[in-house]
Amino acid sequence: MKRTLKVLSALLAYPTADLQAAVPALRRAIDSDGLLAARHRDRLDRIFVDLEAGDLYDLQERYVLLFDRTRTLSLHLFEHVYGESRDRGQAMVDLGRIYERHGLESATSELPDYLPLFLEFLSLIPAGEAQDLIRETSAILETIRLRLKKRKVPYSSVFSAIMALADLPEHKAVAAAVAAEPADDPNDLAALDQAWLDEEVKFGPDALDCGKDDLAMKLRAARRPAPGVAIAAPRRPVITTNAAARS
Repeated sequence: MKRTLKVLSALLAYPTADLQAAVPALRRAIDSDGLLAARHRDRLDRIFVDLEAGDLYDLQERYVLLFDRTRTLSLHLFEHVYGESRDRGQAMVDLGRIYERHGLESATSELPDYLPLFLEFLSLIPAGEAQDLIRETSAILETIRLRLKKRKVPYSSVFSAIMALADLPEHKAVAAAVAAEPADDPNDLAALDQAWLDEEVKFGPDALDCGKDDLAMKLRAARRPAPGVAIAAPRRPVITTNAAARS
């Protein structure tokens, strides 16, 4: 699972010339794991082809329009749970401590809930723990996936692959809520400005309010050591989000 998660992390990172050059290595890495069903692997090829053959500036512009200028597609996970509320800061601290507990230190300035960084972290911990954390964030991941699919954006295939790694069923309530949403226009700057001033993003009928406290509780519980168990000092390997997946 390590290689697959590293590849999925790279595919959600900001497009660069290095990422384009790494596409053959990314293909080999994901095929060497062999964890994805053919339909998920084939869908990822659309992104590989886009990256390899696309104009870099066009790829970067699309990425910014999707993930930076459209709040409902934000790659910061807690944006979808807490918005700008004070609770988001505590959730960041809790997630950062989970990273530290596993002896990991980020070499990027990105926040702990940035999805490419989160996936890189998951690639460095035991597969069972990684699957559990994917399940904890599954409603958010499914919401972003469906919003991207609604726009017919190939990036939705990355989210399908993440969900497949944890063998997750469809979220029918989330699907119904996303289907009823009006489309965001990333070129409507006035509407975008207003959206950032409004309350936190919602995903699914009542799903956010029911899951927010539960997610926070589980984050805090995850960073607590078991009774009587000493925690060794972390070795602090470095997380990098744009490097090609290592074989």
